Amino acid sequence: MTGSAFDVAAGFDRQVETLVDMSYPGLAGASTEQFTELVSPLREAAVARAAELAPPTESRVPFLLVVTRELIAVEERLRLTALAGKRKPGFVDRHFAEGDLVRFDPIKELEVPAGSAYLLFDVDRGEEFRNLAPSAAMEAMTAQDRLPLTIDEGIAFITQFPSALASNRCFSLVGSRCGDKRVPALWISQGAPKLGWCWYGNPHTWLGSASAHPVRVGLE
Repeated sequence: MTGSAFDVAAGFDRQVETLVDMSYPGLAGASTEQFTELVSPLREAAVARAAELAPPTESRVPFLLVVTRELIAVEERLRLTALAGKRKPGFVDRHFAEGDLVRFDPIKELEVPAGSAYLLFDVDRGEEFRNLAPSAAMEAMTAQDRLPLTIDEGIAFITQFPSALASNRCFSLVGSRCGDKRVPALWISQGAPKLGWCWYGNPHTWLGSASAHPVRVGLE
């Protein structure tokens, strides 16, 4: 994806500032300075890899700073999200049993970097895959040399760009699986983001499948 240049360094700094303002350092048991120092090595990689990508839109963004469950639990990060212009916090669907979320690991094809934070590039909420089962969407995106998002990546998406989650523009996170036919997804419920799950073989008219460039860049 190419387009008008934008200030990637400023975009990275804004994403860090957003996480600081949302109390990520405290949730991670760190000071603001410690948290900023932790993720700052990724700034150079963002500038190097995202400078030629198009500026963010509601559906597609050039890069994301992804914080993993190694640093902060899924539930805690989800509670800090909200729909664009709204205040109600995100929540986990009741159909996830207690302790269930930790079973959803990144699929091996993603080669997700180890550690507490990494960069994801050219992220799209996957509107083109609406009304396609996640299984079919997976085949289509891999044919485009793209791969699906994980739960951590989906939360990062709506944390930094709340307008990415909109009515009839919700998305599955096929990159996180637990060995059965469930696929996590982010959609809207009761005026707030909800992390739920759908079946791998079932299509929904309002649900696409988010994807990104296959290369993820981690902390060295």
